[in-house]
Amino acid sequence: MSTSHLSEQELIRRDKLAELNQLGIDAYPAPLFPVSITAAYIKENYKEGQNNADFADVTLAGRIVRSRDMGKASFADLQDSTGRIQMYIKRDEICPGEDKKLYDKVWKHLLDLGDIVGVKGFVFTTKMGEISIHVKEFTLLTKSLKPLPVPKEKEGETFDTVTDPEFRYRQRYADLVINPQVKDVFVRRTKMINAMRSFLNEQGAIEVDTPVLQSIPGGAAARPFITHHNALDMPLYLRIANELYLKRLIVGGFDWVYEFSRNFRNEGMDRTHNPEFTVLEFYVAYKDYLWMMETTEALLERTAIATNGTSIVTVEGKEIDFKAPYRRITMYDAIKEYTGFDISGMDEAALREVCHKLSIHVEPSMGKGKLIDEIFSSKCEEHFIQPTFIVDYPVEMSPLTKKHRTTPGLVERFELMVNGKEIANAYSELNDPIDQRERFEAQLQLMQRGDDEAMFIDYDFLRALEYGMPPTAGIGFGIDRICMLMTGQPSIQDVLLFPQMRPEIRPDGLAGSVENT
Repeated sequence: MSTSHLSEQELIRRDKLAELNQLGIDAYPAPLFPVSITAAYIKENYKEGQNNADFADVTLAGRIVRSRDMGKASFADLQDSTGRIQMYIKRDEICPGEDKKLYDKVWKHLLDLGDIVGVKGFVFTTKMGEISIHVKEFTLLTKSLKPLPVPKEKEGETFDTVTDPEFRYRQRYADLVINPQVKDVFVRRTKMINAMRSFLNEQGAIEVDTPVLQSIPGGAAARPFITHHNALDMPLYLRIANELYLKRLIVGGFDWVYEFSRNFRNEGMDRTHNPEFTVLEFYVAYKDYLWMMETTEALLERTAIATNGTSIVTVEGKEIDFKAPYRRITMYDAIKEYTGFDISGMDEAALREVCHKLSIHVEPSMGKGKLIDEIFSSKCEEHFIQPTFIVDYPVEMSPLTKKHRTTPGLVERFELMVNGKEIANAYSELNDPIDQRERFEAQLQLMQRGDDEAMFIDYDFLRALEYGMPPTAGIGFGIDRICMLMTGQPSIQDVLLFPQMRPEIRPDGLAGSVENT
């Protein structure tokens, strides 16, 4: 096997692996290693001078992340999934007699930072007051052949972490090792999702699964990813939303269904957009968007407390409070407040003139709904930092939404804005099959004008509505964006374990995973 792509350090580590093999030491042993305790548990529960019988014989495993040779003894830091703990290794105790030479060779010369070892021993406190493991036995469990970047430390504190996003997002496995605080973001993400799931389950909602591969990309205005099914010889689309399938289940007799859905949209990438993302959608029979606003407030307040212990989160220096109730303002009033234009009675031509006056670039393919959306997103969104419901949208912007019960030309819809971004979108769902067909046909006309995000006509969904769907409220939450808020992260890439990246360029100039980066 060619090693020309390897760095000098990597070649040295492979030489050490060869020496270990010659000594009869398996660098990748198969047997189970019986871990009995974690670093975090020891640090939280060990007390010097107390009855510490539980700490007299412990077994840990993890990576060597720091090592200091003291002659006949060594200190090293072991990092497991919960944190770091210091190890004290005394040569005469580990390897009595002739084995001392083997100890010197293996521990001092053939092990490297990043190697995974298992240790057995007892817990004690050093003269410097640091809780440590006095190692009686150690076993090499995995030899690391690629050196990790080493953050700079002073007096035990890290002061220069590895921050290069190209490295961190592309090699998340290494990022999690060298920046352990990153793991906390994903632990809190799990707490957040669990809190949402518990809230819904307690309300009697049923969690379901719906298709990821769909014959028609419905439920949202977005450009889909297209693939091909060979056996059926037909195009299929990765779902852009799961809305229409969940509403089919309401037709079928479920009163409240929800799904944590992986969705895919063939769109641009930035700090709040990734082509693959997670959405929570739920639909409830016999409810409306006013009820949904109150439910959303209760859900998010509880989620914030479950994730962080408080309803207040801090994002980029701004304190945001998820405690109910939230402000409510109509879309037309929001546009008037931040642009000075009252667009409530304007046609498409007048809206284009407003866009021109506001220096907003628009395309000929954009209809009335898209023009209003551009005005709001360009001039209004950024002002809503605290949770705010933008309510009562124009009908042209909402092809799946019930018409407003009192105001012609509007629909019963809201979006929840936080920190200048939409994190939830909800409707009183349109359940009139004739009206729905007309809205789909209007979308088809926009598609014919060149709007590649316009909705397809889903005839099977129309058939389902013809059987009768009860009055229904529905909502979709952007889980990744909510996680950004709950964990104080500035970019969606920081709350995705493996965000989408451009392919690496190999030494031969072709795209693909490179051997050495």
